[in-house]
Amino acid sequence: MPNQVRNLVSAVLFTGILLVPGARSQTAKRPRLVGISQIVVRAHDLAESRRFYGELLGFEEAITIRKDQTAVPGGGLPASQVSSVFFKVNNRQYIVVMPERSAEEGRFVRYAVETDDAEAMRLHLKALGYAVPGNTARTATGDIAFQLADADGNVIEVMQYTPTSLSVQGAGKYLSGDRLAQRIIHAGFGISKPESVKLYLEGFAVREFWRADSTMRAPGAVPPNQKAPAGPLLATLSNLKLPESDDYIEWSFLRTLPAATPGGSRRGPGHIALETPYNMEKTIAAVKARAAFKMYKQEYESHVGINHKWQGNFFDPDGTRTEFMEHDSADGVPSPMSGAPYFQ
Repeated sequence: MPNQVRNLVSAVLFTGILLVPGARSQTAKRPRLVGISQIVVRAHDLAESRRFYGELLGFEEAITIRKDQTAVPGGGLPASQVSSVFFKVNNRQYIVVMPERSAEEGRFVRYAVETDDAEAMRLHLKALGYAVPGNTARTATGDIAFQLADADGNVIEVMQYTPTSLSVQGAGKYLSGDRLAQRIIHAGFGISKPESVKLYLEGFAVREFWRADSTMRAPGAVPPNQKAPAGPLLATLSNLKLPESDDYIEWSFLRTLPAATPGGSRRGPGHIALETPYNMEKTIAAVKARAAFKMYKQEYESHVGINHKWQGNFFDPDGTRTEFMEHDSADGVPSPMSGAPYFQ
């Protein structure tokens, strides 16, 4: 049995999800999945979001999609003309901000996974029985892509850069020296259904490298003075790398669905994680030194997480969290990995 299949079967059985033997023995070959290329969020006020992602965090507007769905390099167009703005993290990764159409829309829209063959990935997922569009499409930026959703409604875009892509044509440009991070390390979102887990393990061949449960604490943290939750111990978080990348997705397990809030989803599990090239103290100081920090109205905080790494959290004007994370653990020791299952 090939290692990839053995790992997939082991992971699926461990989470309590059973595949029907032989049901999908003939599948299209999966192409490479080489990284997270975009995280897309909505904004109530584009000017405020520009101040946050541009002036405060230091990312430059590299691509603008106008309301007529034509795309142009650069930024600065009036909000009345804008469908989305691409803030450039590096030559292959963007934070994309879309003005809202209504206040009830969720703030975390989707994330995009880069492949070297979008059509092959579509056929791979189709052969496995997942609902995908009938074809890929050319995006406004000149790339090839399609979208699908997991069982929890999280939207995933699978995209392939092309030689005519505005991203490819703009390589080396719009990389501000003021940006406080040069890499998106993960996209975080919530899941609650075994079918979602199955899609990622089977269809995207993600590989888990860390899992947490409610008994785990950050180094030096005092356990809370409360009774253990009733019922079996279950996982709370899971980190899973894309198969040909160190970029990863982070699942927050939703045991109860969050209540709806006016103005869309605020402070939910959907978030952007950036790797800081500095230590966290220097990162926080750099943010606070920016002129735009005087206009920053949200709270911020930093702490050592249960993964033993320093992280600093800032929130955009709509409440979407940007998490800065150090590369190395704070104590030089990797966090233990939970053996708690995903579901009862």
